[in-house]
Amino acid sequence: MEVKDLGHIVLYVRNLERSVAFYRDVLGFRPVFDGTLGFPAAAFTSASGRTHHELLLIEVGADAQAQPSGRHVGLYHFGLKVGDSDDELRAALQRLQEAEVTVVGASDHTVTHSLYILDPDGNEIELYIDVPGVDWAADPALVASPVKPLRL
Repeated sequence: MEVKDLGHIVLYVRNLERSVAFYRDVLGFRPVFDGTLGFPAAAFTSASGRTHHELLLIEVGADAQAQPSGRHVGLYHFGLKVGDSDDELRAALQRLQEAEVTVVGASDHTVTHSLYILDPDGNEIELYIDVPGVDWAADPALVASPVKPLRL
């Protein structure tokens, strides 16, 4: 077997309406459906419309257990490419600030420039751009470059 693509991500959320607003209005995902699959859920595709759904949200209620803080087994974060230039990353940062989204980090990974944010349920998301002119395929060691503070 050979994996061809990362197909989709499924997140449990406390409040579907709040999370739909975040992923649709702040991050710009396009709704495929919101409603029910026998339970409250919403599906989204990205601006590219690459597949039938890249993100599925399933409501589990206000009393659901929070993500543990610190080091733990399971999801750390997932990455979303938001453009091809620092100008696009700066525009994303401005949109995040306007929406009062929690930004928890900013890193220069040599191959990418990244912002780290939290969704309404505390899931960490990396918003990144691939740095123009950096050819990690020709020099895979660049992927393991030391992380530096991001200067936008």
